[in-house]
Amino acid sequence: MAVQHETELYAPLKAFFEARGYTVRSEVRHCDLVGVSADSDEPLIVEMKKTFNLPLLLQGLERQRLSSEVYLAVERNRSKRGAHNQRWSEITTLCRRLGLGLITVTRYKTKAPFVEILCAPGDKEALQAPKVIKRRASRLLYEFNERSGDYNVGGSNGTKLVTAYREKALRVALALEGGGELAPREIREMSGVGNAADILQKNYYGWFTRISRGRYALTPQGAAGLAQYRGVVDGWAEAAAGRTPGKDAPPEDNLRL
Repeated sequence: MAVQHETELYAPLKAFFEARGYTVRSEVRHCDLVGVSADSDEPLIVEMKKTFNLPLLLQGLERQRLSSEVYLAVERNRSKRGAHNQRWSEITTLCRRLGLGLITVTRYKTKAPFVEILCAPGDKEALQAPKVIKRRASRLLYEFNERSGDYNVGGSNGTKLVTAYREKALRVALALEGGGELAPREIREMSGVGNAADILQKNYYGWFTRISRGRYALTPQGAAGLAQYRGVVDGWAEAAAGRTPGKDAPPEDNLRL
C-alpha cells in the first residue's frame, strides 16, 4: 500500500523507537524525527522521504553534524520491484559506507506497518563520518528538551510548527487571557516562563500589546493564536492532572494545526 505523503511514515517510526525506550519529537530544528534515550549521550535523528533519492542522502550527511546516530527512512513498496530506488542491497551498502543507518517502512491494507532496520549507523564498511558540531548539536537538544510534548508530524512542509518558543509564547498569552493587563513580572510568575519580558517586547507573533509603561495585554491575534493551538494548552492541563494528553480527551479536543 503506497504512501501518498512522507508524513505517513512518521507514526510507525515514532512507535518503533518509542518501543525501544526513546522519547520522540518531530520537526526539531528541521529534523523530521528526533529521539532521546537514557542509554545514549547523542540524539537519534531520522530523515524521511517516500523514496530513496539524492536530496535525502545529502540531508542525512548534513545531519551527521548534529549526531552520529542518523537514519534515513523510506517506504518499501512491494509493487515497485526493480526500481532504482528499491535496490535495497546496493542502497544499504552505500549507507553503510557513509556511516548512515537505513530503515524501510512497509505499509499494508489490513495490518500494521512493518519497520525494518537494514543497517545501523556505524556498521562495518563505514567511512569516517563528519565531525559533530557541538554547538549545533547543543541547540538541537535544547529545542528538544524545551518542548513539553510532540505536537507536530514529522515530514510536515509549509505547516506552522509548535516549537519551544511558540509554547512559551502560548504560556504568556494564556496568563494574559485570564489576567487582563499585567506587568512582565506578574506574567513571568503566572506562566513560569523566565524570559516572558523578552517575549513580550519582541512580540514575534503579534500576540501582545503594550498598554502603558510596564503593562501588557493580549491582542485579537493572541486570542486567535490561543484558539488555534487550544489542543496544546488543553494538553498541559491534562498532563498536570495525570492524564495522557489527547488519549483521554474526546476527539474534537485533539490538536488541529
